[in-house]
Amino acid sequence: MSQDNHHARHGGHILLESLMALGARHGFGVPGESYLAALDAMADGGFDFTLCRNEGGAAFMASAYGKLTGAPGICFVTRGPGATNAAIGIHTAHQDSSPMLLFVGQVGTDQIGREAFQEVDYKAVFGGLAKWVVQIDDIARLPEIVSRAYAMAVSGRPGPVVVALPEDMLSSLSDVPAAHPITIPQPAASEGDVAAILAAIAQAERPIIIAGGGGWDDDAKHDLQRFAEALSLPVSAAFRYHDVMDNHSPCYIGDAGVAMNEGLASHLQDADLIFALNIRFGEMTTKAWSLFDVPRMKPVLIHSHLCADEINKIYQADIAVNASPKQLLGQLLQACDGQAPSERHQLWCQRTRQTYEAALTPPPQNTKLDMAEVIQTIENITPHDAIITHGAGNFAIWPDKFMRFGTRRLLAPQSGAMGYGLPAAIAACKVTGPTRKVICFAGDGDIQMNLSELGTAMQQGLTPIILVFNNGSYGTIRMHQEKQYPHRVSGTDLVNPDFQTLASAYGFASARVTQTDEFQPQFEAALTADKGTIIELMLDIEAISPKMTISRLRKGS
Repeated sequence: MSQDNHHARHGGHILLESLMALGARHGFGVPGESYLAALDAMADGGFDFTLCRNEGGAAFMASAYGKLTGAPGICFVTRGPGATNAAIGIHTAHQDSSPMLLFVGQVGTDQIGREAFQEVDYKAVFGGLAKWVVQIDDIARLPEIVSRAYAMAVSGRPGPVVVALPEDMLSSLSDVPAAHPITIPQPAASEGDVAAILAAIAQAERPIIIAGGGGWDDDAKHDLQRFAEALSLPVSAAFRYHDVMDNHSPCYIGDAGVAMNEGLASHLQDADLIFALNIRFGEMTTKAWSLFDVPRMKPVLIHSHLCADEINKIYQADIAVNASPKQLLGQLLQACDGQAPSERHQLWCQRTRQTYEAALTPPPQNTKLDMAEVIQTIENITPHDAIITHGAGNFAIWPDKFMRFGTRRLLAPQSGAMGYGLPAAIAACKVTGPTRKVICFAGDGDIQMNLSELGTAMQQGLTPIILVFNNGSYGTIRMHQEKQYPHRVSGTDLVNPDFQTLASAYGFASARVTQTDEFQPQFEAALTADKGTIIELMLDIEAISPKMTISRLRKGS
């Protein structure tokens, strides 16, 4: 598809030419009559469109693509029901700080405002979820607006942008040239900022870095590790950004997120300096903002972020720096070159690291299928470059707390959205091909939110390994139910389908594991299989979470 093709062609071609000029090569979606012209343009090749089964699954795939690659995940959906189905992916991309572009078919411009068939006011619907919502009403401005949308998705704090495409804008003809590649600026710190950061760290007794957010690449993650190890600074990952640094580093001390290790929480409260490196201060990372006083925390706060709007939003920073993690860490490394870590920082880092390592081994469950042993098997034999995905539920505690990341990637939703894991695994398989293993952790309720996307995997020839944690319950809700209303179970029991039969229907291999010693051979077989595999883990509902049972909950312990 030529980028210099200035003869008259319809808006669908101009849109695809512009996206490809900006670097897009992959997209996800469900077809609709409102964007037939864009589908027509895809028929020329060059743009890999993954046909999905539900717009929610497609939007999750685009969100996960953005988180994995740093480039905007592209999603196409039709107007009305298609767009509203996709809203869950927009919300997830926003909370994950993942770049994403959602293109939505719209009724023709001559019908807007009449409540035409499937008409939606996208600015009203998505205004609070997306970074920007725009409707293209002039075909000559299509390349301009698509370029701006792409830039906005990846600039500052990355996130989702929604572009509404009236049907006549896509079917009309124009000779307007397509968009051209764009350059995204990366904000950097001043020399004074760098000096102030290093001086504050040098004066601190118990500093901790909390790192995460969007806008990282492999070089920035490597620089974080080099900087932390050079000065013996403990690093905690913000909620579901475990892979921001190699977890095997002596400076990594665990994730500040759901089911936060009490030792880590104690260390965060004991710290006299918090270096918030590119994070937003969310509820999970702060234990509902209870770890630090709001708006002025007791420790010295250094807060750097790609987006200035995130600084001083909740906590007032002592040192505020608008900079990308890549630029800032490069500057810090250069400024501290040759500097040796202090003895007190070394001792503090060792202490916090020991707390993390002590928590890596879960307590035995003493059940027929003991997940404490299973997760250690998974950790030990899963390739170091695997991609782990999951949705939401108590089952997610197992990979989040007892697996290590870094070269391994984690795709998990900060929004707590059920049903994310399978679409994210499909997106990861599309990005990496068969060269990297993709393993999806899913609850029995969680997997059924987007179970139909197994059809997408089948059609695309993708081979993720899916571990289904089957305890016959919406386990997280059952846990809260037992805490607040013990013995009064309502609305949380599940009657599940035969997952092995479903696996076969979608061309997947399958296994059902009922006791601990059955797991390893089945998992090893899945790792070497030439097709996707679903392994169903039959769990006892009594073991409601890695460290809690229903009996103990009912006793209030």
